[in-house]
Amino acid sequence: MIVKVENLTKRYHGRPAVDDISFEVKPREIVGFLGPNGAGKTTTMQILAGFMPATGGQVTVAGFNVFSQSLEVRRRIGYLPENVPLYTDMRVKEYLRFRGRLKGLRGARLRARVMAVLESCGLGEVQRQIIGSLSRGFRQRVGLADSLIAEPELLILDEPTVGLDPNQIRQIRNLIRGLGDRHTVLLASHILHEVEMVCNRVLIINRGRIVASDTPGKLVGLLRGNRRVCALVRGGTPENVQHLLEGIPAVVNASCEPHGEWLQCYCESKKEDDVSEDVFRVVAANGWSLRELHEERRNLEDVFAEVTGEEHGHGLHERLNGKGAA
Repeated sequence: MIVKVENLTKRYHGRPAVDDISFEVKPREIVGFLGPNGAGKTTTMQILAGFMPATGGQVTVAGFNVFSQSLEVRRRIGYLPENVPLYTDMRVKEYLRFRGRLKGLRGARLRARVMAVLESCGLGEVQRQIIGSLSRGFRQRVGLADSLIAEPELLILDEPTVGLDPNQIRQIRNLIRGLGDRHTVLLASHILHEVEMVCNRVLIINRGRIVASDTPGKLVGLLRGNRRVCALVRGGTPENVQHLLEGIPAVVNASCEPHGEWLQCYCESKKEDDVSEDVFRVVAANGWSLRELHEERRNLEDVFAEVTGEEHGHGLHERLNGKGAA
């Protein structure tokens, strides 16, 4: 294991920010670390990076103890905090050379790594600019380049796309996805769609405890609730269309509302029942027009809302059969 966390606890003034959590991260995994504000994810990442002591528990990175062998751990970690600390009076390339030397790079290897991270992080056009003159997005990319320059075994990235525009986010997403071939990545982000596209596995922390841990697909599959089919129909009255859709045996609930010249209809069924074909048959049998028919898909955002919500989180946690604490 690259990362092994056992019974980690961090308390502030007697109150737990991180409450007895345990998890592992395997080599070359890209793991998303999610949680609401104040859930404990940034505290956990700072402890892993050696920036903060813990109140209790054990953490090892590449076999080295984070607390008693901190220097060995730091040599193997690239850390990008949410608020990137930079020397704003230095030029980008100058700063990366300086940071590379601090991390033990010299000569040809230093020059090669500086050029590599300038290219991979899209900094070539600003490499001679003063960091203080850069936009927030470019500063974020300088911080990411810094975390990559020494080719660490583990990358800890806390909100790496903060301040980036959609095109830059896409570039960084592709970069992080490619990093999994050579690095282990622990990634915290509020952009759940990005996490779902990039990460092999997801850890969700809430109120200092791990409440879910699995692949995004498996977590979505554990969600309770009915399936829902959406159709855009034209030709009948809302009352008539709804009545006939409710007559489909597997439909447990139907609704129809005006949507311009069309009716937007929803049909709910049990999780095991797909009523899409039945809806199509009803529409065709009555000679109505059908512009759209699709099943609403659950995603990681739905999982996040359920496991961190006041009312529903406990139910999904139980269905995980203890995986969230492993």
